[in-house]
Amino acid sequence: MSRGGTVEEFRALHLGRAPGDPLVLPGPWDAASARVFAAAGFPALATPSAGVAASLGYEDGAVPADEMFAAVARITRAVDVPVSADIEAGYGLAPREIVERLLEAGAVGCNLEDSAGGVLKDPHEQAEFLAEFRAAAGDRLFLNARVDTFLRGETDPGRAIERAALYVAAGADCIFPIRAPEDVLPLLRSGIQGPVNVHGHLDATGPSLAELGELGATRLTFGPKQQRWAALALQGMTEQLKKQLKT
Repeated sequence: MSRGGTVEEFRALHLGRAPGDPLVLPGPWDAASARVFAAAGFPALATPSAGVAASLGYEDGAVPADEMFAAVARITRAVDVPVSADIEAGYGLAPREIVERLLEAGAVGCNLEDSAGGVLKDPHEQAEFLAEFRAAAGDRLFLNARVDTFLRGETDPGRAIERAALYVAAGADCIFPIRAPEDVLPLLRSGIQGPVNVHGHLDATGPSLAELGELGATRLTFGPKQQRWAALALQGMTEQLKKQLKT
């Protein structure tokens, strides 16, 4: 059980959503940002591994497992809404240990990637890994299985759909075809059972959040985009401070 919301509440947020009304999950990178998002009324949050890495002074993918789980725990303690955690590919931990550490950190779910070191994992081996995770977690955690085919240069949507089917059969609650082109989202939506996670935009360069929902997104996450926007805002304030020092 999380410090705030429960996995039952989090799972229910994914169900029965209208096509133009995706679940929007901001990405807190620390306790302060989590409080801002929760205070704004968002019903749940999803940490981004790259954003947390930046807040801890690491490159993306270089955070030690202990530090990542500790960061997630600080975030869950700070808010009263469910928090899902991006834990990359699991840091080489056994599925049972991943489950235990997520529950200890107060998370209600997680992302698990299906590539490592820039290379796609064997989908059947990944499905076995996810099945072990599900067996250990039971219904206590929401599993968002990331499909990295588009990220790794495989452009055939059928490959993503094939992996998704294996992962859903293994117990995944949601599928995240990261970097999927927007024009293939309707095909992915029709070919994937259950909720589909898509990265949302924070500016006017792409479809709106509602439009992404109409294309097939059940839920929207943002990776490290919000942390990077905050860093740019801080940079702007710092420049103003420097100008005042010169006057």
